Amino acid sequence: MVRAAVIAAVYVVISYLLLPLSFGLVQFRAAEALTVLPILYPEAILGIYVGCLLSNIIGGLGVWDVFGGSAVTLLAALVTYFYRGSVVAYLSPVILNALLVSLYLSRIFGAPYWITAGSIAVGEAGVIFLLGVPLVRYLRRHRFAGAGTKPAE
Repeated sequence: MVRAAVIAAVYVVISYLLLPLSFGLVQFRAAEALTVLPILYPEAILGIYVGCLLSNIIGGLGVWDVFGGSAVTLLAALVTYFYRGSVVAYLSPVILNALLVSLYLSRIFGAPYWITAGSIAVGEAGVIFLLGVPLVRYLRRHRFAGAGTKPAE
């Protein structure tokens, strides 16, 4: 539970610090790099969901983003966990956010659906592959099984 709470807090802090990039029609939400953490930590699923929920309250895009966007992030985290041994783990946040979040963002901003979906896909792919993949690689190399033990393989 502690790890889930820390992940939620980090998600919120990153989203808040990068507020102008995290919300809007064009997004580069750096906190979304954390959506690949279920590859390593099942408890990250809850942390990412709670972090996204709290961030979407701060973001100000309304109830659709608070509940819809958070639900999409939860779904992506679950898919990432269940397919953690394949490329699907990395693609699920990109595809699900692009196809589902764009459903309501296109209406909120009055933009065409496919342009919105493409914009979200590009931003999410950038975050996942530029930040998320290196994060998972780093954590795989440096994570520890517990206090006083050697790194996990």
